Amino acid sequence: MLRLGRREFEAHEPVIMAIVNRTPDSFYDQGATFRDEPALARVEQAVAEGAAIVDIGGVKAGPGDEVTAEEEARRTVGFVAEVRRRFPDVVISVDTWRADVGEAVCEVGADLLNDAWGGVDARLAEVAARYGVGLVCTHAGGAEPRTRPHRVAYDDVMADILRVTVGLAERAAELGVPRESILIDPGHDFGKSTRHSLEATRRLGEMVETGWPVLVSLSNKDFVGETLDKPVKERVVGTLATTAVSAWLGAQVYRVHEVAETRQVLDMVASIAGWRPPAVARRGLA
Repeated sequence: MLRLGRREFEAHEPVIMAIVNRTPDSFYDQGATFRDEPALARVEQAVAEGAAIVDIGGVKAGPGDEVTAEEEARRTVGFVAEVRRRFPDVVISVDTWRADVGEAVCEVGADLLNDAWGGVDARLAEVAARYGVGLVCTHAGGAEPRTRPHRVAYDDVMADILRVTVGLAERAAELGVPRESILIDPGHDFGKSTRHSLEATRRLGEMVETGWPVLVSLSNKDFVGETLDKPVKERVVGTLATTAVSAWLGAQVYRVHEVAETRQVLDMVASIAGWRPPAVARRGLA
């Protein structure tokens, strides 16, 4: 059982986390949800299309203009409070590596801290424990926040992913983060080449076997673009193919831009796997 905020999810229940960027320079939407009203409209649409979690981020992952902790908090804290007021049942995640920002958003109602940079600020897990919220433990290959990988190498990329993410998850549990609210993430593209991300996907079942629920953040990433030689706006099909493979291998939470399309993919895979009945089953019965 995965518990986040007011919600509980069964072991085989796929969960969609919708991306809401509070940044003017996000790689995918170039700031479309930087202002409050478009961002709130995005939350409303995502929930209507089947997202159980919204992931709010105030700093783009890649290099760019410096964003201080104060500015990151300015972009996220008030917005989290408003989403909490308007959508009391949605799980609110905040994409941050900074403990100070994590504390500020937990004060106003965040349910989950999505640490995409692999515990670079060790205090963030302490914040999650103190507020009793969930934590995403990600493999970033030791990379500093907002840096791109350069000639990174692993003897065995999945062995390193398991060592780091399970270690972070166990530490979080020891600190007092509820075990049922901890997820692990292989960190596609973070501290990895395209071949590393493809191998991490191919061997995702090894993460699932740890017993920790697995989150994947695949949406329109560079490893998809490089694999298919497609620009950012033409990566949806590749993303959905990777989503289907990840679902078949047992990932549970999917951080995405395209909610409705992802919902159909996850429902189809769940039905093939036998976890979900068809919505309609009239064929051959008339």
